[in-house]
Amino acid sequence: MSTGSGADSAPAPTTHEPTRHPTPAPQGARSAGAAPDGPRKSSMFASLRVRNYRLFATGAVISNTGTWMARITQDWLVLSLTGSSAAVGVTTAMQFLPMLLFGLYGGVIADRFAKRRLLFCTQGAMSLSGLFLAALTLSGHVQVWHVYLAAFFTGLVTVVDNPTRQSFVSEMVGPDQVRNAVSLNSANFQSARLVGPAVASTLTAAVGPGWAFLANGLSFLAPLTALALMRARELHEIKRAPRGKGQLREGLRYVSGHPELIWPIVLVGFVGTFGFNFPIWLSAYASDVYHGGVGQYGLFNTLMALGSLTGALLSARRRSSRLRVLVGAALGFGALEVLAAWAPGVWVFAPLIVLLGVLGLTVNVTANSTVQMGSDPEMRGRVMSLFMMVFVGGTPLGGPLFGWLADEYGVRVSFMLGGVICAAAAAGVGLMLARAAGLRLKVDLRRGEQHLRFVPRDGERARELTAVA
Repeated sequence: MSTGSGADSAPAPTTHEPTRHPTPAPQGARSAGAAPDGPRKSSMFASLRVRNYRLFATGAVISNTGTWMARITQDWLVLSLTGSSAAVGVTTAMQFLPMLLFGLYGGVIADRFAKRRLLFCTQGAMSLSGLFLAALTLSGHVQVWHVYLAAFFTGLVTVVDNPTRQSFVSEMVGPDQVRNAVSLNSANFQSARLVGPAVASTLTAAVGPGWAFLANGLSFLAPLTALALMRARELHEIKRAPRGKGQLREGLRYVSGHPELIWPIVLVGFVGTFGFNFPIWLSAYASDVYHGGVGQYGLFNTLMALGSLTGALLSARRRSSRLRVLVGAALGFGALEVLAAWAPGVWVFAPLIVLLGVLGLTVNVTANSTVQMGSDPEMRGRVMSLFMMVFVGGTPLGGPLFGWLADEYGVRVSFMLGGVICAAAAAGVGLMLARAAGLRLKVDLRRGEQHLRFVPRDGERARELTAVA
């Protein structure tokens, strides 16, 4: 994996692996399900050949379905209790505020302790949070501050769970399948998103929100069972970081010294903060613009999940994660948000939501796999904690802000501003990546020629870029 800067391509997954300290699995274990050492023809579902990853994915799709049920129900419950989009934004902010405040420390914990054991603890804690909210709602005593409290607790657990889960992927499948596994994780999450909102909407309309929260709490039994059934000898163990001072600063210095890591993280920070406030926007469109109620809100989430699943599966087929794809997808994502903001009716809004799902997931998967593949294994937990901190940690800022904008100026203005900011950030990051790679913008107005393109500043750089393109 190249450690140099590059605007056109994510580094190939080879350079950092000498620093890896694997615990080799026995020959029999490899034949039973671990990823083989030799090169293998790429396929969309290649990672599912690994037994431990199959268990992980099976448990995840069940718990993810419960999580999406709880998310949809939580947002609609707060909107029903308060009648305020800003209150929905506060709920979202409470859930992601811990990531903003403590996200980097979660990465230090993920690098220091055994990831499988950490996941036992975090998944169990999330189950308790769901059961707590279910008990209050079913008993008829739920208040909006209860929802805030449950959201904040879940956010605290996520601080450790997210980087641990992200970096555990490489231990299950090995370095050759990381990109494919990251894409399949996203497809898994979005598949659950297709089912969760529909089930949650039906339950909420029929018997109330408490049963959706109960299903979420019980759904975590699936990943806990999957973790228990995994074969430890087939994991690609990575040397854990020893206890010591300055590990947080070490991680920040590491990322700041690699342009191919820092600029994708900056871009997903802008997209996550200003472009992914869909609980606020979609609930307001369903309630105030198109007047479709909770059923329409569930439909919007299902359509976005359909687009996201498509984007994840397309990403799984790609053999590399090019930074030009990341920047282009982010530009298109921002432009589509501007168009969707002024959609005159549901018949226009709905297909744009699907396309937003495709491009939003492409941004997420491309940035995620680029950052994971560009990191030394022993630094991966801290790098991914920074990635997740800026991606979801900006929500406590963006959620209340865009909720307030929706209340004061209308959801169309709020949605449009989010898209404008995302597109501007994508253009800025693209220029910075080009500058770091030694590229310049060439304008050619001749007929039949590409009018705008980046070209190397010198011949040596041209040869380097040709080698990785």
